[in-house]
Amino acid sequence: MSPLVIEISILFAVIILIMAALWFIIPLASGLPWVPALDRRIRAAFRLAELQPGEMVYDLGAGDGRVLVIAAREFSARAVGIEISPIHCLSALARIRLAGVGSKASMQWGNFYRSDFSAADVVFIYATSRYANRIIPLLETQLKMGARVVTISSNLDKWQPECIDRENLVFLYRMPPIFAEMDSSLTEQSFV
Repeated sequence: MSPLVIEISILFAVIILIMAALWFIIPLASGLPWVPALDRRIRAAFRLAELQPGEMVYDLGAGDGRVLVIAAREFSARAVGIEISPIHCLSALARIRLAGVGSKASMQWGNFYRSDFSAADVVFIYATSRYANRIIPLLETQLKMGARVVTISSNLDKWQPECIDRENLVFLYRMPPIFAEMDSSLTEQSFV
């Protein structure tokens, strides 16, 4: 091999390694590792929330955009994803474009703890209980009456869910929330 081919190969390998590292490092640095939700659980969450055509969904921590595509394509909803990782944002934008739902779905690059999602009819959260519970004050101040919050795998400790899909471990809350104590042992591990 020529020295030029070797240099280009090394450069390409370094770029791939940097992109792979960013795929995992940025979400980990924010405290939320990237773990995609299963499509069946996303659909179960939207069915539980009774997502209607034209409603606005916000996916907090949108990752690769699969939630946005399902909301737009299968439920005819409008969808906005908020994601801190630029690599995941690019991946989500590509997924949205390839799915042909660019007129209904979009991505915002940023920290969802500092974002405005007051236009949401439904907020989708797939995060650890620790991080999902940190967003409660924002949900309480930003969401309009009747807006729904669906969480996968983590209940919001201070709120009583309106409904729980135990098979998919999806929790549904409605604004204004019902405040109650709930058994915090209801977690992903208790369903495995």
